[in-house]
Amino acid sequence: MRSTAHHADVIIIGAGIAGLAAAHLLIRAGLGVSVLEAEPRVGGRLATDTVDGFRLDRLGPLLNGAWPELTAPQWLGALELREFAPGVLVHGEGRRHLTGGPRSARGALKAARTLSSAPWPHRAPRTPGVSRMSRVSRAAGGSPAPWASRTSWPTPSAYGSEPVAPARGGGRGGAVTGAIDRARLGAALSRLAATDEARLLARPERTAAEALPGTGLPARTVDGVLRPLLTALLSDPGLTTSSRYADLALRDYARGGLCVPAGGSSALPDLLAAALPPGTVRTGVHVTAVGITSVRTKEHGELGCRSLLLATGAGAAAELLPGLRVPAFHPVTVLHHTAPAPPPTGRSLVLDGDRSGPVAHTAVMSEVDPSRAPTGRALVTSTVLGAPPADLDRSVRAHLATLYGVPTERWELLAAHHDPEAVPAMEAPHDPRRPVRVLAGLYVCGDHRDTSSVRGALHSGRRAAEAILTDLAVPGAHERSPRLPEAA
Repeated sequence: MRSTAHHADVIIIGAGIAGLAAAHLLIRAGLGVSVLEAEPRVGGRLATDTVDGFRLDRLGPLLNGAWPELTAPQWLGALELREFAPGVLVHGEGRRHLTGGPRSARGALKAARTLSSAPWPHRAPRTPGVSRMSRVSRAAGGSPAPWASRTSWPTPSAYGSEPVAPARGGGRGGAVTGAIDRARLGAALSRLAATDEARLLARPERTAAEALPGTGLPARTVDGVLRPLLTALLSDPGLTTSSRYADLALRDYARGGLCVPAGGSSALPDLLAAALPPGTVRTGVHVTAVGITSVRTKEHGELGCRSLLLATGAGAAAELLPGLRVPAFHPVTVLHHTAPAPPPTGRSLVLDGDRSGPVAHTAVMSEVDPSRAPTGRALVTSTVLGAPPADLDRSVRAHLATLYGVPTERWELLAAHHDPEAVPAMEAPHDPRRPVRVLAGLYVCGDHRDTSSVRGALHSGRRAAEAILTDLAVPGAHERSPRLPEAA
């Protein structure tokens, strides 16, 4: 191990999901692979800590059940995904609106037609304490929910009877809860789900913020639903992301429900590593220098190889390969609180449509994935985008009290993790298929070479593996992957 003798056909530096995915494809093609990881665990940013029986993600990205990269590979067959409730709960104008479901167009339109067929305002007998929006929910096939009410009325819960604040301004329909608005949004998402990826990538490119007004939807729906939804999907509060990738992110959302891995985000890299041959992954190995045919490590000296793949984050890759472009990043802070009882939002993802506080999105994670909390305990996970406030816990709990409509003084902070380089920025113009070849024998992959998501990392690892197989002239590799340009 301390000699420069041939150590493996391919050495992969970094045991994140991009490097692990590449290792699978290379080993299946018959190559010898060694994965070197400096940390004592695999997974990179997809880490899950255990605190008092709670499983707490450090980053906790939102996954999508429609991604073939999560469902097609045989080595991920045991991955269990826990889905959020359909649609999202958007808090705006003092109440929560259940909206944004990609398959809600038909039901919402039927509800709108049912209500419009009766004369206003005596369309249906009014039940004391039940608002018009509650009847809309029934007409759409759902049960009345406290956040659908136009008036303030008590919501029974484990916290007692908590009033939901009335919407400002009054009037028919509300900001984003009108049945016709929901039907338009559902129809727009359905059309987007059926749009070919090549067609989306051929659209004029600008920032997501600049493209939003051109969706054809009312401004109240754009600002009240699409903007906070895209902010959550992209981890980009300013929506400076390329409009093309924003379209792809919305398209994925429209095709499949949001989800998280059962037991924490570390379940994904753990499964990838466990399915590799024993000894493939070596943790606690620090690489200090790289070349085409060897790497130098702090622990084992020089190790020889035929090809080298850098599968680290963008910053670490640039340290080993000076001159490699490093993108800007979106900082992300994830906080985990335990509450005396779960807030009454079920498995829904809650978004802040008013942008009135530091929390971009939050969920009762113990409802979405019960394995993340001890029996009888509630776990609330919240995400702050951008620079966190100085009084982080106090300001976040105050904002959560507004978003959930329950008191949060007794909530206990279990953990808070801030990552200043959590998500590589994809500002326009953005190439979602950046080259993975530096030169023949030296390659780089990761979400910074593709799209800033778990899917992008997995796809980048596959592209890098195909490039290596092509350059090593492995039989059949040329049919699997065309010649790729060099990386910059």
